[in-house]
Amino acid sequence: MSDVAISVFVFAIYLFITGIGFVFIPNILLPLFKFPKTNEPWIPILGIVITSIGFYYLIAAQNELMVFFWATIVTRSVVGICFILFVLTKKTPPALVIFALIELAGAIWTYLAF
Repeated sequence: MSDVAISVFVFAIYLFITGIGFVFIPNILLPLFKFPKTNEPWIPILGIVITSIGFYYLIAAQNELMVFFWATIVTRSVVGICFILFVLTKKTPPALVIFALIELAGAIWTYLAF
């Protein structure tokens, strides 16, 4: 597996962990990031979406799909910037910056691995 594929593979693992956490233990994870506990269905639904995206990352990494790797650099950068903007505009708790930094760090790692 190439360095760039490894960066995407590691991000797939992060997505699996995050997604599965949101599906099965959202009210343990949410307070860790200063989000309120909830019984709304949106967090587990988001967890399924995140886990599904993780599967795409895994398959792309295993198959060295370079065009996908480039696309993730763009999308993870946009997601990271949007998360920071959500915090700056007080739409979300400041702890969302942690997820923003993970997204941006992953994008940078993948970019540098090329």
